[in-house]
Amino acid sequence: MGLETEKVDTCIFMDDDDNFPRSGGPALSDAEKCAEDELDRDPHGLNSHLQLGFEDVIAEPELTHSFDKVWICSHALFELSKYVIYKVLTLVLAIPMALVVGIVFATLSCLHIWVVVPFVKTCLMVLPSVQTVWKSLTDVFVVPFFQSLGRCFAMVNIRLDQE
Repeated sequence: MGLETEKVDTCIFMDDDDNFPRSGGPALSDAEKCAEDELDRDPHGLNSHLQLGFEDVIAEPELTHSFDKVWICSHALFELSKYVIYKVLTLVLAIPMALVVGIVFATLSCLHIWVVVPFVKTCLMVLPSVQTVWKSLTDVFVVPFFQSLGRCFAMVNIRLDQE
């Protein structure tokens, strides 16, 4: 049982069959293929960083290889579990999460439209009169105080003598 027979035993022969998916993903029916071709579910590429394959996650260096059958089975199990678990999780979580996210965004939109923007517009409308009052108050109370303080300390001289 040399390494040569091990490699010969694990060769995969494939016919030129058009039904076999060459993309590495699971085989899809014709209806799923048509739906997938027509609809781009991530047109802005928000989740382009999540397109990971088996080789992106698990890699064996040149000098440390497992048995070829183990590698092939690991690859198949990885792809199958990733596909099935994603489908199950989306089946369970997609509708409730869509409902929660829809409620959150609707609430935020309503608050922004009916509370935040009117408040900001009111502040901007009132600000010129507040600015006039604030300038008058600082001219009456703050400016004379600091002018007096400046005149008091203007007469202070500090001289350093070195002995």
